[in-house]
Amino acid sequence: MGILNVTPDSFSGDGLASDVKAAAARAKAFENDGADVIDIGGESTRPGAKPVGADEEMGRILPVVKALTSATSLPLSIDTYKSQVAAAAIRDGVAIINDVWGLLHDARIAEVAAKRGAILVVMHNQHGTDYEDFVPDVLQSLARSLELAYQAGVPGEHIIVDPGFGFGKTPAQNLELLRRLDEFKSLGHPLLIGTSRKSTIGLVLDLPVGERLEGTAATIAIAIAKGADMVRVHDVKAMARVAKMSDAIVRGWTAPE
Repeated sequence: MGILNVTPDSFSGDGLASDVKAAAARAKAFENDGADVIDIGGESTRPGAKPVGADEEMGRILPVVKALTSATSLPLSIDTYKSQVAAAAIRDGVAIINDVWGLLHDARIAEVAAKRGAILVVMHNQHGTDYEDFVPDVLQSLARSLELAYQAGVPGEHIIVDPGFGFGKTPAQNLELLRRLDEFKSLGHPLLIGTSRKSTIGLVLDLPVGERLEGTAATIAIAIAKGADMVRVHDVKAMARVAKMSDAIVRGWTAPE
Protein backbone atom coordinates (compact mmCIF):
# COMPACT_ATOMS: atom_id res chain seq x y z
CA MET A 1 0.00 0.00 0.00
CA GLY A 2 1.66 3.20 -1.21
CA ILE A 3 1.08 6.36 0.83
CA LEU A 4 -0.07 9.41 -1.11
CA ASN A 5 -0.40 12.41 1.19
CA VAL A 6 -2.22 15.42 -0.24
CA THR A 7 -1.59 17.55 2.82
CA PRO A 8 0.66 20.55 3.48
CA ASP A 9 1.88 19.15 6.83
CA SER A 10 2.73 15.46 6.40
CA PHE A 11 5.13 14.24 9.12
CA SER A 12 7.32 12.61 6.49
CA GLY A 13 7.63 15.75 4.40
CA ASP A 14 6.10 14.14 1.32
CA GLY A 15 2.78 15.99 1.25
CA LEU A 16 1.66 17.21 -2.16
CA ALA A 17 -0.97 19.71 -0.95
CA SER A 18 -3.30 20.48 -3.87
CA ASP A 19 -0.99 19.47 -6.73
CA VAL A 20 -3.23 17.03 -8.58
CA LYS A 21 -0.81 16.45 -11.47
CA ALA A 22 2.03 15.62 -9.08
CA ALA A 23 -0.25 13.26 -7.15
CA ALA A 24 -1.24 11.46 -10.35
CA ALA A 25 2.40 11.16 -11.40
CA ARG A 26 3.38 9.74 -8.01
CA ALA A 27 0.51 7.27 -8.12
CA LYS A 28 1.64 6.05 -11.54
CA ALA A 29 5.20 5.72 -10.22
CA PHE A 30 3.88 3.70 -7.27
CA GLU A 31 2.11 1.36 -9.68
CA ASN A 32 5.28 0.90 -11.73
CA ASP A 33 7.29 0.32 -8.55
CA GLY A 34 5.12 -2.55 -7.33
CA ALA A 35 2.33 -1.07 -5.21
CA ASP A 36 -0.94 -3.01 -4.98
CA VAL A 37 -3.05 -0.22 -3.44
CA ILE A 38 -2.73 3.57 -3.18
CA ASP A 39 -3.82 5.14 0.12
CA ILE A 40 -4.80 8.81 -0.19
CA GLY A 41 -4.70 11.01 2.90
CA GLY A 42 -6.09 14.53 3.17
CA GLU A 43 -5.42 15.14 6.86
CA SER A 44 -2.13 14.67 8.65
CA THR A 45 -2.28 12.16 11.51
CA ARG A 46 1.07 13.17 12.99
CA PRO A 47 1.06 14.06 16.72
CA GLY A 48 -0.02 17.66 17.24
CA ALA A 49 -1.40 18.11 13.73
CA LYS A 50 -4.30 20.56 13.43
CA PRO A 51 -7.64 18.81 12.75
CA VAL A 52 -9.17 19.43 9.34
CA GLY A 53 -12.89 19.83 8.68
CA ALA A 54 -14.72 17.49 6.32
CA ASP A 55 -15.22 20.13 3.63
CA GLU A 56 -11.53 21.05 3.57
CA GLU A 57 -10.51 17.40 3.55
CA MET A 58 -12.82 16.64 0.63
CA GLY A 59 -11.48 19.67 -1.20
CA ARG A 60 -8.01 18.17 -0.93
CA ILE A 61 -8.71 14.55 -1.77
CA LEU A 62 -11.62 14.41 -4.21
CA PRO A 63 -9.81 16.07 -7.16
CA VAL A 64 -6.96 13.63 -6.59
CA VAL A 65 -9.31 10.64 -6.41
CA LYS A 66 -10.94 11.65 -9.69
CA ALA A 67 -7.55 12.08 -11.36
CA LEU A 68 -6.23 8.77 -10.07
CA THR A 69 -9.16 6.73 -11.35
CA SER A 70 -7.83 7.38 -14.85
CA ALA A 71 -4.11 7.67 -14.01
CA THR A 72 -3.76 4.22 -12.44
CA SER A 73 -5.47 0.85 -12.53
CA LEU A 74 -4.72 0.19 -8.85
CA PRO A 75 -7.49 0.17 -6.24
CA LEU A 76 -7.65 3.37 -4.22
CA SER A 77 -7.94 3.72 -0.45
CA ILE A 78 -9.02 6.80 1.49
CA ASP A 79 -7.35 7.50 4.83
CA THR A 80 -10.13 9.20 6.81
CA TYR A 81 -12.15 8.87 10.01
CA LYS A 82 -15.11 10.96 8.77
CA SER A 83 -18.13 9.23 7.21
CA GLN A 84 -18.96 12.23 5.02
CA VAL A 85 -15.50 12.15 3.46
CA ALA A 86 -15.58 8.37 3.10
CA ALA A 87 -18.95 8.44 1.33
CA ALA A 88 -17.81 11.10 -1.13
CA ALA A 89 -14.58 9.25 -1.87
CA ILE A 90 -16.37 5.94 -2.43
CA ARG A 91 -18.81 7.69 -4.77
CA ASP A 92 -15.87 8.97 -6.82
CA GLY A 93 -14.14 5.61 -7.17
CA VAL A 94 -12.36 4.66 -3.94
CA ALA A 95 -12.57 0.97 -2.98
CA ILE A 96 -11.12 0.96 0.56
CA ILE A 97 -11.83 3.06 3.67
CA ASN A 98 -8.84 3.23 6.01
CA ASP A 99 -10.17 4.50 9.36
CA VAL A 100 -7.41 5.44 11.80
CA TRP A 101 -9.92 5.54 14.66
CA GLY A 102 -11.42 2.12 14.01
CA LEU A 103 -15.03 3.43 13.91
CA LEU A 104 -14.70 4.87 17.42
CA HIS A 105 -14.76 8.47 16.16
CA ASP A 106 -17.54 8.07 13.57
CA ALA A 107 -19.24 4.66 13.50
CA ARG A 108 -21.24 5.68 10.43
CA ILE A 109 -18.17 4.87 8.35
CA ALA A 110 -19.15 1.22 8.77
CA GLU A 111 -22.58 1.97 7.30
CA VAL A 112 -20.91 3.63 4.30
CA ALA A 113 -18.68 0.60 3.78
CA ALA A 114 -21.59 -1.83 4.10
CA LYS A 115 -23.86 0.11 1.75
CA ARG A 116 -21.22 0.58 -0.95
CA GLY A 117 -19.45 -2.78 -0.63
CA ALA A 118 -16.14 -1.16 0.30
CA ILE A 119 -13.24 -2.80 2.07
CA LEU A 120 -12.87 -1.42 5.60
CA VAL A 121 -9.63 -1.07 7.55
CA VAL A 122 -10.16 -0.66 11.30
CA MET A 123 -7.10 0.63 13.13
CA HIS A 124 -6.44 0.78 16.85
CA ASN A 125 -5.98 4.26 18.25
CA GLN A 126 -6.49 6.00 21.56
CA HIS A 127 -5.72 9.23 23.37
CA GLY A 128 -2.64 8.73 25.53
CA THR A 129 -0.50 5.66 26.08
CA ASP A 130 -1.89 4.21 29.33
CA TYR A 131 -2.89 0.54 29.31
CA GLU A 132 -3.66 -1.97 32.04
CA ASP A 133 -2.31 -4.81 29.89
CA PHE A 134 -0.99 -3.51 26.59
CA VAL A 135 -1.63 -6.13 23.89
CA PRO A 136 -4.84 -7.55 25.44
CA ASP A 137 -6.17 -4.00 25.74
CA VAL A 138 -5.42 -3.27 22.07
CA LEU A 139 -7.06 -6.56 21.08
CA GLN A 140 -10.13 -5.72 23.14
CA SER A 141 -10.45 -2.29 21.51
CA LEU A 142 -10.12 -3.79 18.04
CA ALA A 143 -12.75 -6.40 18.92
CA ARG A 144 -15.09 -3.52 19.74
CA SER A 145 -14.33 -1.91 16.36
CA LEU A 146 -15.02 -5.21 14.62
CA GLU A 147 -18.34 -5.59 16.43
CA LEU A 148 -19.40 -2.14 15.20
CA ALA A 149 -18.49 -3.17 11.66
CA TYR A 150 -20.42 -6.43 11.90
CA GLN A 151 -23.47 -4.67 13.35
CA ALA A 152 -23.48 -2.26 10.41
CA GLY A 153 -23.48 -5.17 7.97
CA VAL A 154 -19.88 -5.12 6.76
CA PRO A 155 -19.03 -8.68 5.65
CA GLY A 156 -16.13 -10.24 7.53
CA GLU A 157 -14.24 -10.81 4.29
CA HIS A 158 -14.29 -7.04 3.68
CA ILE A 159 -12.49 -6.15 6.92
CA ILE A 160 -8.76 -5.61 7.51
CA VAL A 161 -7.25 -4.96 10.96
CA ASP A 162 -4.41 -2.54 11.72
CA PRO A 163 -3.04 -2.63 15.30
CA GLY A 164 -1.94 1.00 15.00
CA PHE A 165 1.86 1.20 15.19
CA GLY A 166 2.68 4.77 16.22
CA PHE A 167 -0.82 5.70 17.39
CA GLY A 168 -1.53 6.00 21.12
CA LYS A 169 1.61 4.04 21.96
CA THR A 170 5.08 4.72 23.34
CA PRO A 171 8.14 3.72 21.31
CA ALA A 172 8.61 0.70 23.59
CA GLN A 173 4.98 -0.30 23.06
CA ASN A 174 5.38 0.04 19.29
CA LEU A 175 8.30 -2.38 19.37
CA GLU A 176 6.35 -4.79 21.57
CA LEU A 177 3.47 -4.56 19.11
CA LEU A 178 5.74 -5.79 16.32
CA ARG A 179 7.17 -8.57 18.48
CA ARG A 180 3.66 -9.77 19.31
CA LEU A 181 1.96 -9.03 16.00
CA ASP A 182 1.11 -12.69 15.50
CA GLU A 183 -1.30 -12.47 18.44
CA PHE A 184 -3.53 -10.22 16.34
CA LYS A 185 -4.21 -13.07 13.91
CA SER A 186 -6.64 -14.30 16.58
CA LEU A 187 -9.06 -11.59 15.42
CA GLY A 188 -9.59 -13.56 12.22
CA HIS A 189 -8.87 -10.84 9.66
CA PRO A 190 -5.94 -9.87 7.42
CA LEU A 191 -3.41 -7.60 9.12
CA LEU A 192 -2.17 -4.25 7.82
CA ILE A 193 0.80 -2.56 9.47
CA GLY A 194 2.12 0.97 8.93
CA THR A 195 5.62 1.55 10.29
CA SER A 196 7.09 3.57 7.43
CA ARG A 197 9.48 6.37 8.51
CA LYS A 198 7.84 6.64 11.93
CA SER A 199 9.37 8.31 14.96
CA THR A 200 10.08 5.06 16.81
CA ILE A 201 12.50 4.14 14.02
CA GLY A 202 14.06 7.58 14.27
CA LEU A 203 14.48 7.27 18.03
CA VAL A 204 16.08 3.82 17.88
CA LEU A 205 18.48 4.76 15.08
CA ASP A 206 18.83 8.46 15.95
CA LEU A 207 17.97 9.44 12.38
CA PRO A 208 15.77 12.12 10.79
CA VAL A 209 12.66 11.17 8.87
CA GLY A 210 14.42 11.15 5.49
CA GLU A 211 16.99 8.56 6.59
CA ARG A 212 14.76 5.80 7.95
CA LEU A 213 14.66 3.51 4.91
CA GLU A 214 16.70 0.66 6.43
CA GLY A 215 14.87 0.91 9.74
CA THR A 216 11.55 0.75 7.92
CA ALA A 217 12.78 -2.29 5.99
CA ALA A 218 13.62 -4.08 9.23
CA THR A 219 10.17 -3.42 10.67
CA ILE A 220 8.47 -4.64 7.51
CA ALA A 221 10.47 -7.86 7.39
CA ILE A 222 9.64 -8.56 11.03
CA ALA A 223 5.97 -7.67 10.52
CA ILE A 224 5.63 -10.08 7.61
CA ALA A 225 7.39 -12.80 9.59
CA LYS A 226 4.84 -12.18 12.35
CA GLY A 227 1.83 -12.43 10.04
CA ALA A 228 1.27 -9.05 8.35
CA ASP A 229 -0.61 -9.37 5.07
CA MET A 230 -0.21 -5.78 3.86
CA VAL A 231 2.27 -3.00 4.62
CA ARG A 232 1.65 0.72 4.24
CA VAL A 233 4.78 2.53 2.99
CA HIS A 234 6.20 5.74 1.52
CA ASP A 235 9.15 4.17 -0.35
CA VAL A 236 7.27 1.78 -2.59
CA LYS A 237 10.03 0.41 -4.83
CA ALA A 238 12.40 -0.55 -2.01
CA MET A 239 9.70 -1.80 0.34
CA ALA A 240 7.94 -3.84 -2.35
CA ARG A 241 11.23 -5.72 -2.76
CA VAL A 242 11.58 -6.16 1.00
CA ALA A 243 8.01 -7.42 1.22
CA LYS A 244 8.44 -9.81 -1.71
CA MET A 245 11.62 -11.32 -0.26
CA SER A 246 10.17 -11.55 3.24
CA ASP A 247 7.00 -13.15 1.92
CA ALA A 248 9.00 -15.74 -0.04
CA ILE A 249 10.83 -16.75 3.13
CA VAL A 250 7.74 -16.84 5.33
CA ARG A 251 5.12 -18.26 2.98
CA GLY A 252 7.29 -20.13 0.51
CA TRP A 253 8.31 -19.54 -3.07
CA THR A 254 8.31 -21.52 -6.30
CA ALA A 255 11.03 -20.83 -8.86
CA PRO A 256 9.80 -19.89 -12.34
CA GLU A 257 10.24 -22.61 -14.92
